[in-house]
Amino acid sequence: MINPEVKPSTLEIWLLALRPKTLPAAMGPVLVGTALAAGDQAFRIGPALAALLAALLLQIGSNLANDVFDFKKGMDTKERTGPMRVTQAGLLTPSQVLAGMWAVFLLAFIIGTYLIWIGGWPILVIGVLSIITAIAYTGGPFPLGYHGLGEVFVFIFFGPVAVCGTYYVQAGYISAAAWWASLPMGFLITAILIVNNFRDLETDKKGGKRTLAVRLGPAGTRWEYALFLTASLTVPLIMWLSGKHSAWLLLPWISLFLIRPLVRDMRTKKGVPLNNTLAGTARLSLVFGVLFSIGYLLDKIKLF
Repeated sequence: MINPEVKPSTLEIWLLALRPKTLPAAMGPVLVGTALAAGDQAFRIGPALAALLAALLLQIGSNLANDVFDFKKGMDTKERTGPMRVTQAGLLTPSQVLAGMWAVFLLAFIIGTYLIWIGGWPILVIGVLSIITAIAYTGGPFPLGYHGLGEVFVFIFFGPVAVCGTYYVQAGYISAAAWWASLPMGFLITAILIVNNFRDLETDKKGGKRTLAVRLGPAGTRWEYALFLTASLTVPLIMWLSGKHSAWLLLPWISLFLIRPLVRDMRTKKGVPLNNTLAGTARLSLVFGVLFSIGYLLDKIKLF
């Protein structure tokens, strides 16, 4: 927590800008993709670590892009209920944040060249599209997040792209289990965005930002959130019922104890208190990913 009466150090300012609390969202899908590769005897530590580092850098770059482009579009005002944005607070200039953003994306691309060497042109396409989407989420002539498309692209890139891409650079192909496993991770990371947009619904509406939450309204957004959490639990159930996996794949259902209070928060809270709900949803995504990973590994070694 930054004390507003004390000028923060340069390191503290950049940590604020990088928003480290968002990084579990980038880690979970890579963890799941790696666990699936390990369960299928395809684990490779080099590609796994490179995929993790690239995912973290892409998330950081996206955070910086959102910070500066939201400021330039006039969305970050004193009414903002989310965490402090360094550009809006005057802690860094727009040019400094943009320079940081490009430096992070360049580093991500450099690491990505190793993954491209491993996985070929599909990884190049994924990397370029990931960077473009991270910028286009709040930047450019048609910012995706401003037109209700945030959920679609977050699901795609944090679900199928992240999980299957991580699996692919290790195994050289994508298994059916990897495709299935990508769905709940996509649902849960998207649920983080749903909380974020629900919290900012009123200020976004005033600023002309037509997020899906603005379009659906409070009641519709609450249902959307509950639907995505329910869908995340449904996938391992379907995988188990298919007869191809043991009951170990139901291990993520332990995360139910985290889900109930989050759904209650969405019914009873608004504004700043939802920051805790957002953090709780990010925590849920990581816990679910860890449990799914353990369950898949136990399923593969047929441990009962």
